[in-house]
Amino acid sequence: MTTYGTIPTSSGGTTTTNIEYLSRAKHRVITGLGTRRPWKEMLNLASINFPHNISDSYSRIKTNTAYFRMNYAIIVLIILFLSLLWHPISLIVFVVLMAAWLFLYFLRDEPLMIFHRVIDDRVVMALLFVVTVVLLLLTGATVNILVAMLIGLVVVVVHAVLRRTDDLFLDEDGVEAGGYLVASS
Repeated sequence: MTTYGTIPTSSGGTTTTNIEYLSRAKHRVITGLGTRRPWKEMLNLASINFPHNISDSYSRIKTNTAYFRMNYAIIVLIILFLSLLWHPISLIVFVVLMAAWLFLYFLRDEPLMIFHRVIDDRVVMALLFVVTVVLLLLTGATVNILVAMLIGLVVVVVHAVLRRTDDLFLDEDGVEAGGYLVASS
């Protein structure tokens, strides 16, 4: 039997596989970005005040960076992205690196394992940060990158110092990971 001029139909092979892959990717984006803390909670003006002393400042920085880690990473990456808009080569490198950030940090369902060892999220974030900065510095936009990183660091530290931590409580399931819960008011 000849089938000239007909459109071949698949019996659910690659088309179904591609649709399932896209569906899983969409689900991972939604749930992966769901692990960040709500922006409304982070920018709650009622939780902003000055610390009483230096040790209170250090305590706030430690607690807030552990609690809002993903939000802070997103803020720094957005500031870095905005600084690279006028450097197309750097922007292309940044987009490729953002794919690495998405798959290795933001959208992972399970812990990263290398040679049967679990790699902590803080280590993954630090390594991705270093690789991002080094590769972007090699593109020739050094001043823009350094200024953007400095601005991002200042924004994160200022928020971490000013955001009160008395409404953040340890998450019993995530104590070993440094997880916190927010007391609802």
